[in-house]
Amino acid sequence: MKKKSQWLAGFAALLLSLVFFFPACSRLDKLEKSLKPEEASWLSEVRYIITPEERKIFLEMPESERAQFIEDFWKRRDPFPDTEKNEYKDEYYRRIEQANRLFLGEGRPGWLTDRGRIFILFGPPSDRQTFPMESSGFCRETWYYGSFPVIFIDEHCSGHYILSAINLQHLQDLNMAQGYFQTNIAQEKTFFDYELKVAGRQRKSDRLELKLIFKIKYDEIWFETKDDASVEVGLFLKLEIRDKSNQIVWQGTKEVSMAYKDEEEFNRNKGRTLSVEIDISWTDGQYQVPPPGQYYLYSVAKQVTSEVEIKKVKEISL
Repeated sequence: MKKKSQWLAGFAALLLSLVFFFPACSRLDKLEKSLKPEEASWLSEVRYIITPEERKIFLEMPESERAQFIEDFWKRRDPFPDTEKNEYKDEYYRRIEQANRLFLGEGRPGWLTDRGRIFILFGPPSDRQTFPMESSGFCRETWYYGSFPVIFIDEHCSGHYILSAINLQHLQDLNMAQGYFQTNIAQEKTFFDYELKVAGRQRKSDRLELKLIFKIKYDEIWFETKDDASVEVGLFLKLEIRDKSNQIVWQGTKEVSMAYKDEEEFNRNKGRTLSVEIDISWTDGQYQVPPPGQYYLYSVAKQVTSEVEIKKVKEISL
């Protein structure tokens, strides 16, 4: 038990040193300001994984030795040193690139945001949930790694999310569920995002029709290659509309399937956005037409090639 508690305390200290702050040191800060641009850029890029000791050594060593230090830095983290490829390095920079694309609109590059930092260190969450303005006046986003939640708060619902305090007693659960980045270098295909918005509504006394637009970038769609080299894509969307008392006023599903003759044909869509219209009608008698007012739209999106579900909820007007 003592060994286990010591390990947890050490892991907590390491996480805090890597994720939340770097020790202030005016002498080292001065040395950092004197770095050549390419050295300063590299040191900034590895801020989440370089240890305080490594940073100190790098800054204090002669300039002529820093290139070798950088090479050795990545070699120490290479899980398969006998191969030419460094999976750890490739995955780290892949996550930086993906974070820049996923977490925009906070006035800084996505990899420097709190969500970007957690994404880079721990990888994609097993479950991601977003919530609109709550009674507190905040917007909230919760990522689950196994059963452990990581909570981000947007105090003004402006798109600027701040990491909420983590209870350190759960760090072991997080570590076991997802694995610290040092040992988590597999290429993942679990994190994706989508947009769902109301594109139109039409109401009459005895009927209500609603049009939704579901959007996802082709770059985030994972496909399945068949034996004949053809490519298939499948998306599954589950929708619920609830009133303020949490009663369901409508629910349904939408499936999207696409086929391409080969991967090259599918890749021609890279950089584009897939847009799907979803028509909802209260005219078949299954659900009563809800009165005008504010409701919540719950959505769950899942890609056929991935077991991960992305969940969202937003307030809409009917």
